[in-house]
Amino acid sequence: MRRPLSVAAALALTLIAAAAQAQTLVATSNIIVRALDRSLDFTSDTTTSIRDMKVVMAARDDAASFVASAGDIRGAQLEAAFGALRERFPQAREASDLALAESILAL
Repeated sequence: MRRPLSVAAALALTLIAAAAQAQTLVATSNIIVRALDRSLDFTSDTTTSIRDMKVVMAARDDAASFVASAGDIRGAQLEAAFGALRERFPQAREASDLALAESILAL
């Protein structure tokens, strides 16, 4: 009788962890999207912001490989996007590489 209860408890914990991770991904994505939007609205050098967005968008394939490999595959375009995001947006400096890669995929 205890076995089904422990399986149910493990399933419940897994669902809670998955929900928490999904909320973190959404929050990080929202931070980056809002920051990108603010930079386009308030930056005097709009061409630099657009260029940074191109760097980020060009890194989508690398981000997919990074996420799928749990961080083992790190492409050059993804590294460039991480650098651009962390340089321009203070919020991105505190995010993990995985969270940033997932956010790039969500754009």
